[in-house]
Amino acid sequence: MNDTRKRLGDLLVDAGLLTEEQLSIALKEKQKGQKLGDALLERGYITEQQLIEVLEFQLGIPHVSLYRFPFDQKLVKLVPKEMAKRNLLIPIKIDGDRLFVAMADPMDFYAIDDLRLATGFQIETAIASKDDILRAINKYYEIDDSMSDIMNELTAQNDVEEEKITSEDSPIVRLVNQMLQNAVQQKASDIHIDPQETKVLIRLRVDGVLKNERTFPKHMQSVLTARLKIMANLDITEHRVPQDGRIKMHIDFHPIDLRVSTLPTVYGEKIVMRILDLGSTLNDLNKLGFNSLNQKRFMNLIENPTGIVLITGPTGSGKSSTLYAALNHLNSEAVNIITIEDPVEYQLEGINQIQVNSNVGMTFAKGLRSILRQDPNIIMVGEIRDRETADIAVRASLTGHLVLSTLHTNDSLGTITRLMDMGVEPFLVASSLTGVVAQRLVRKVCRDCATEQPPTKREMEIFAKRGLSIDKIIRGRGCGTCNMTGYKGRLAIHELLVLNDEMKRVIMNNESLSKLRELATKNKTIFLIDDGLLKVKQGLTTTEEILRVAVAE
Repeated sequence: MNDTRKRLGDLLVDAGLLTEEQLSIALKEKQKGQKLGDALLERGYITEQQLIEVLEFQLGIPHVSLYRFPFDQKLVKLVPKEMAKRNLLIPIKIDGDRLFVAMADPMDFYAIDDLRLATGFQIETAIASKDDILRAINKYYEIDDSMSDIMNELTAQNDVEEEKITSEDSPIVRLVNQMLQNAVQQKASDIHIDPQETKVLIRLRVDGVLKNERTFPKHMQSVLTARLKIMANLDITEHRVPQDGRIKMHIDFHPIDLRVSTLPTVYGEKIVMRILDLGSTLNDLNKLGFNSLNQKRFMNLIENPTGIVLITGPTGSGKSSTLYAALNHLNSEAVNIITIEDPVEYQLEGINQIQVNSNVGMTFAKGLRSILRQDPNIIMVGEIRDRETADIAVRASLTGHLVLSTLHTNDSLGTITRLMDMGVEPFLVASSLTGVVAQRLVRKVCRDCATEQPPTKREMEIFAKRGLSIDKIIRGRGCGTCNMTGYKGRLAIHELLVLNDEMKRVIMNNESLSKLRELATKNKTIFLIDDGLLKVKQGLTTTEEILRVAVAE
């Protein structure tokens, strides 16, 4: 088996998909029993599609894309769901006494043997990607059964029986579990359940963009809502006021945390669930996509013993991930780190995290005051929302603490005016604020269907305006891996403003923003749009994505 692995690595190097250096790193860091292919995927050196193409060539086993594959429903009954899930395989067609099966690992001879004994067919294998197989299993094994069952069981009357919503075997429970599983699998960040006049719409936010997933008939709305409320420990009899809750569960042996929010609308309660995948937190500053100059500056900022570092951007722009990565970098036994958050999203070992609870009067300001009596070195405040919190944060930084926090503003310079609007004195802003990071998330071009294109005239103008040139743009054609969108995954673009003495003087004298902008440009600040366009040049994203989140001045 070892020489097969070696050949796989050599093939990838020969194909130009991997460098010798990356191969040796992967071989060195590969955990015991882990396949080389998995180790390479984990580090992001190659995509699953590239691995499959090389395996297809190496093993002589055909590759099949299950996206829009014409499945025969009867075949699904041949292989039990547990077996399909455990071994990552799905039957695709029968030809005489041969059963064709798509597998993530066609070298898994034990699974092939089991399958031959269970079905009595000769097994022919094809390679498919793991995501493809899981998506197909979810689609064909579960949701349709649950849908037909629940439709039969649920009459048009809105009778919500306790047993129906809590018993693990009831159709509504299976349906909700299925819906959550599907969302996690598509790497969605949010699930929206939108009640409308005649139907209930389920939408998923994948890579920052909402898409319709499926529609349920209107009479299922009450049981669906009741089930989700029971899971989140909310009051199922209260429909008139918004409620917030949490659901903790394991999906495919993965710990998942869901933040649930309900909102009364004219057609019933709208429910939004934010999915926090506890297994894939971004804890490494090097993986956040910082430009090399920005990364160096950000490291200097957070390694300062005092001052305030603010991270700004709209909701869902990855501010928390950047904060957690910074805390993770600073976390050591020599410092006392205390955070106050609303809510605590990810639990970090070795860090004291406090949850805001306004019902008992535990606000950001009150918590922050108490933290200062706990001898902290580094304080993280989830969000500065009001003057009181801002004042205490400023005073904490002036008395020798490093304060990290977030603020909702559009760009780094807007943060300074926002703090002054809150009522913080200009001299306090100037003396406490050391740096501001403005951040947005943009979708990455799918690596499996990326193609080169010449830039349009408009694109060339946009680049020229920012003093950059461009000769080719990378765009995704759309394939099964990225659900025909041309994008897969996201990366952050940053604008990092480091306040120097000149800027602090301008702030103290309450001078105009344009003066600050001049000084920032002189200080080689990379603005959001510039960082974005540089990432377009590297072929990581597209101009449309950058203009969706950053304004071209």
